[in-house]
Amino acid sequence: MMRQLPSLNGLRAFEAAGRHGSFTAAARELNVTQTAVSRLVRLLEDRLGFPLFRRHANALELTAQGQALLSGLTDAFDSITRLTESVTAMRSGPVLTVGVGPTLAITWLIPRLANFYRSYPDVEVRMATGGATRPVRDDWTCTIRRDTDALPGYNAERLFPSTVVPVCTPKLASTLRSPDDLRNATLIVVSDMPNEWPHWFEAAGLGFPLHPAGEVSFESNVMAMQAALDGVGVAIAQIPYVSDALAAGRLVAPFPIVAHTVGSWLLEYRAIRKEDPALLAFRAWLHQEADLARQVEIVLGRANTNGSARRSAGHPPRD
Repeated sequence: MMRQLPSLNGLRAFEAAGRHGSFTAAARELNVTQTAVSRLVRLLEDRLGFPLFRRHANALELTAQGQALLSGLTDAFDSITRLTESVTAMRSGPVLTVGVGPTLAITWLIPRLANFYRSYPDVEVRMATGGATRPVRDDWTCTIRRDTDALPGYNAERLFPSTVVPVCTPKLASTLRSPDDLRNATLIVVSDMPNEWPHWFEAAGLGFPLHPAGEVSFESNVMAMQAALDGVGVAIAQIPYVSDALAAGRLVAPFPIVAHTVGSWLLEYRAIRKEDPALLAFRAWLHQEADLARQVEIVLGRANTNGSARRSAGHPPRD
């Protein structure tokens, strides 16, 4: 049976005008004139046989029929948008969904994806994040996270150790001669990772609490790393978070003392996915990148004369 539909342009014009309460705002969204929107809505009203708006001098007021139609249309257009996006995202090649914390994704994984695509152009990588209460989803191919052991039912492969080092801008580093100078600095702290500075203080042979001159707290590592780049103070950072900034000279490690915390960065996946073509490619590439990442720690560790720098303490924090 053939559908007897009103004009799609008329429906789009009405839906936009109804959401905005204005023909002018709808015209801007649809990139047409206000007159065109008004005319399309009027033609739709003629087609339906009842008014959709009460037109006032400076506003539009939906009629009861208009309110009912607007709600259904907005849902329908949203559904069409989602369907179009999902179809557009479909590819013929293998797809890999990796769950990864936002800081590691932004500072380490995403900047390296261009290299992955050069080696595996047919594999599509999709990023996803979980959270403290749900660190992995069943529809993910794999996940990268810090912990001491694999999640129940998952295989785990060690990528690199969990290590932290202080970082700051070169300008700020020029004022720091020894770790004890941190007492006169502003320290950048991530609020839900309170143990990382104490771990490093112990590795450096400093007492705790240190009582620095200032302290700035952030809710996430992303914000803390940006604050360090902006010269706000000295941050304590997981080495993968800052390896690129260190290599580029945007950040420096004023004291090359590396403190090891509990756990490691792990690649985890269910055994049933072990032969997944996309995962096979990603695993091979990821381990190569992890080998390179470990070299940063080695370079820093060569200058580490404090024997207590390699230690295990505390609980592995979240990304």
